[in-house]
Amino acid sequence: MRTNFRTYSVGTLSRIPSVVSQYSLAMLLLAGAAGTQAVSAQQAPPGTEKGRPVGTSAPSADPMPHSTTEQQIQSLEEQIRALEARKAALLGTLKGGTKEVPQTQLTVLRTTDAPLKPAIDPIFRQGKANPPEKPGPDKPAEVQSGPFQVNGQSTLIVQNLFKFHSPYQLDSNGVGGGSLLSRNEAEISQTYTLYLGARVKRNLEVYIDPEMARGHGVSNAVGVAGYTNGEVIRNPTLSQDPYLARYYVKYIVPTGKGEEKVDPGQNQVANTRPTHRLAFWAGKLGVSDIFDLNAYANSTRTQFMNWALLNNGAYDYAADTRGYTRGVAVEWINPDFAVRLGTFQMPVVANGIDLAGNIGRNRGDQIELELHPHLLPVKSPAIVRLLAYRNMANMGDYRQAVTMAQQAGTMPDITKASAQGRVKYGFGLNFEAPLGDDGDTGLFGRYSWDDGATESFAYTEIDRALSLGAQISGKRWRRPLDRFGIAFVQNDLSGAHKDNLAAGGAGFLLGDGKLNYGPEQILEAYYNYQFNKFIGFSADYQYITNPGYNQDRGPASLLSGRLHLEF
Repeated sequence: MRTNFRTYSVGTLSRIPSVVSQYSLAMLLLAGAAGTQAVSAQQAPPGTEKGRPVGTSAPSADPMPHSTTEQQIQSLEEQIRALEARKAALLGTLKGGTKEVPQTQLTVLRTTDAPLKPAIDPIFRQGKANPPEKPGPDKPAEVQSGPFQVNGQSTLIVQNLFKFHSPYQLDSNGVGGGSLLSRNEAEISQTYTLYLGARVKRNLEVYIDPEMARGHGVSNAVGVAGYTNGEVIRNPTLSQDPYLARYYVKYIVPTGKGEEKVDPGQNQVANTRPTHRLAFWAGKLGVSDIFDLNAYANSTRTQFMNWALLNNGAYDYAADTRGYTRGVAVEWINPDFAVRLGTFQMPVVANGIDLAGNIGRNRGDQIELELHPHLLPVKSPAIVRLLAYRNMANMGDYRQAVTMAQQAGTMPDITKASAQGRVKYGFGLNFEAPLGDDGDTGLFGRYSWDDGATESFAYTEIDRALSLGAQISGKRWRRPLDRFGIAFVQNDLSGAHKDNLAAGGAGFLLGDGKLNYGPEQILEAYYNYQFNKFIGFSADYQYITNPGYNQDRGPASLLSGRLHLEF
C-alpha cells in the first residue's frame, strides 16, 4: 500500500499509540523469529535443513506461523522500517508541518505478510467513515421527510385577443355555445391551490386539495374548440368561492423487487415506492391526473395554455365543468410498461357542475397501455401511450337533432335529442421523446378520434385532433430552469357534428349560427422565464386559423402573460 500522509487534524494524536503498538508488535515478532531460527539450527537432527527434512518442501503459511524463514525475517524488517517512517510522519504533523513519506520507504504488503496486515490496515481507516452505499434497484436513496406534505400554487394569466375579420358572430354571453368575438379584449384569470398530503401507512396516502378559481376568459370562454386558456372555468355563472378540487386516497401494492425514490411535491409525499407495483386510486380527482399524461404538454400553469395541447382533443373524459370527477382507478406499473384502468362519474348535463349518481348509466371508462421503447439513440427511452375510452350519459345525437329540426322547421337543439345511456367512444395516441438535457428537451405529439355521433359532453368540441410540438431546455443558453415550447394542433369534426353547426345548432362551446367548415388550426409558442424554482413568468402567443371551424372568420391572434408561483 502506497500512501502519502498529508496534514492531519487533531485526531492524529489518537493515532500515534496505534502506530507505536504496531511497531512494538513487529519488534516482538522479529525477536521471536530470530530466537526460533537459532533454536531450530541447534536442534536440527542429521539429514535436516534448519529443522526441515532435506528434500521436503516448505510448509504453507499459517495465519500465525510458528517458525519463520530468513525471507520472512527480511520481510518483517522491511515492515518495521515502513512503520518507523509512518511514525515519523505522524509526529511531524504535530509540529504544524506536512511531511510526505518517500515512496521508497514504504513496502507493499505481500500475501506472506498476512500476520501483520490486519493490525496495520486500521491505521489508514481510523477516523474515516465508510462510503455510503449507493442506491440501486433494491436499495433506494433514503428519503428524509415526514409523513406530511404541504405545497401550494398561484397562477395569474392575462390574455389579450386582437380584433380579427368576422362578417358575423353570435354572442351567447357564455350561456351555451357562441362565437369567438371579434374585438380587442383583455381578460384576467387567477387560480389558487393548496396541496395537502399525508402518508398514513407505508403504502397508503391521503390527499386533499382546496382550490379557488377567479376571473374570466376572452369571449366568455366559448367560440373556439381549442380554447386559449386552460385555467378558465367555462361557466361564467359559476360561483368563484373556494371548493375542494380533490380528495382521494392512493394505495400501493408491491408486485416485484426493486424500489425507487419519490421526491416531495404537489400531491406527492416523499417516500420510496416499488418499481413493480399496483396503484389504487379512489375519490375525487381529475381523470387527466392519471390518464393521457405527457411531460411536455400537460400543465396550463407552466407549459402550453391551449386546451387542445393539454390533452388529446377528442378525449371527452368524464369531468364537471371545473375538470374534476369522482371514481376509481388502478395502475399496474413496471419499469418498461404500464396498464391503467379507470371508471368515473359523468356530469348530469354537458359541461355541468353536478355529477350523475346512477353510475350504471352515467360513467366514463378508460384503459391505457404505456410502453417505453428505445426509438432514438439517446439515454432515456421514448414513452408511447395508447388510450381507449367509452362514455355513457344522457347525451344528444347529432343526426337526430338535425332531423328533428328539419321536420319542425327550426334550428337543431341537441338537448331535445338526448337519451339516457347513450354511448360515445374514442381512441388516443400520445408520445413523448426525450432528446437531451436530462429529458428537459424533447418532442411530443398526440392523435385522437371519437365516433362523432353523440354530442361532445365534458371536455371540448373536437372529434379528430392531431398535435406535434417540442420543448427546449434553457440549459442550452445557461438558463437551466427556463423552457421554450412550440406546437401546432389541427382539430376536426365528424360529418354529423358539422351538419349540426351548419344548420344553426350549437354545443356547449361552439355556435356561430352558420358554418363554412374548415379545420381549426392553432400555433402556440411560449417562453417560461424562471426567476428561481418558486417564481416564473411566461410570455405566450397563439395564432388561430378558422376559429370554431369557420372559414368565414379569422384568423385570430392572442398574446398572453402568465405569472406562476409555487412552493
